[in-house]
Amino acid sequence: MQSSKIFFGGLFLVVLYWVLKLYEPFLLTLAISSLLAIATYKINSKFLLITKHRVLTAFLSTTLLSILFFAPIVYIITTIGVTASNFDTKIIEDILNYISSINIQLPDSIAFLKPKLDELLANLNLTKLTTNIISYTAYIGKNSAKFLKDMFLITIFFFFANLYGKEIVDYAKKLSPIDTKEVSLIFEEVANVMSVLFYSILVTAIFEGALFAIVAIAFGYDGLLLGILYGFASLIPIIGGALMWMPLCAYALARGNVFEAVVIASYSIVMISIIADTFIKPMIIKYINNLAKTPTHINELLIFFAIIAGLSTFGFWGMILGPAITALFISILKLLSLQK
Repeated sequence: MQSSKIFFGGLFLVVLYWVLKLYEPFLLTLAISSLLAIATYKINSKFLLITKHRVLTAFLSTTLLSILFFAPIVYIITTIGVTASNFDTKIIEDILNYISSINIQLPDSIAFLKPKLDELLANLNLTKLTTNIISYTAYIGKNSAKFLKDMFLITIFFFFANLYGKEIVDYAKKLSPIDTKEVSLIFEEVANVMSVLFYSILVTAIFEGALFAIVAIAFGYDGLLLGILYGFASLIPIIGGALMWMPLCAYALARGNVFEAVVIASYSIVMISIIADTFIKPMIIKYINNLAKTPTHINELLIFFAIIAGLSTFGFWGMILGPAITALFISILKLLSLQK
């Protein structure tokens, strides 16, 4: 009996190795789609109560995810591709000329940095900068096909994860060496953490992106594109918004539109960074948190490092994997502490 267990255990490990080897190119997309399915399983459950049809429910959940998450990304890729093909290098020249013409006066405490700053501005090279932009654009274009393929696969896997999710979870419970109730508690806790995290990020990105789109449209820019970009940038706490409004202000100043730059900067700092991000955003997160059966408290700084670590390790999809892995780890630690 003992030798039989050892044999089947060894056989399982060998087969598992080759299964992982076989599906290695799809492991990342499988993980992302599974995490998204776990984060949105409550919506899928509500759709099922309404439709009473599992295939239709999975289709509705997948369509909703595609509209809210994937469609904006596709729009960004296509729009940036068109813009890059018609890019005018004179815009960069105007910005560099404006920056070089600024007489920056530093406070006495950091006045020693003035020579280095002047040297940096003097060494700004339009040709080199343009070459870098073209090379980065080519790199983005080269990887766009792979990125779109990943999104397509994630959408397909997400559909099947919603369609057969219950069977997969039930089967995992049977295989688990721990009690079924404990597995259910782990799943519920992880799902609550990830749901709060996912919906908070999604609602915040849409809300702040819409606010930035308003000021962009007011000055004749592509509000939809800049709003989507700002929404994604807002996922990076503290500095995220500045990555969008500062370059736009620099562009406005280079065109001589001082009033426009001042309004965009003031609006972004006061309306979005202070009012929306500092006061309204916590209220949104608190409301979403209260909707969960088990309220979850995740430090925003921890989310920041999780996103940065995820992006560094997994690329763009690390934006999902980083916080998700961190949330999973915190959930397991919490459950382990409760069992003591």
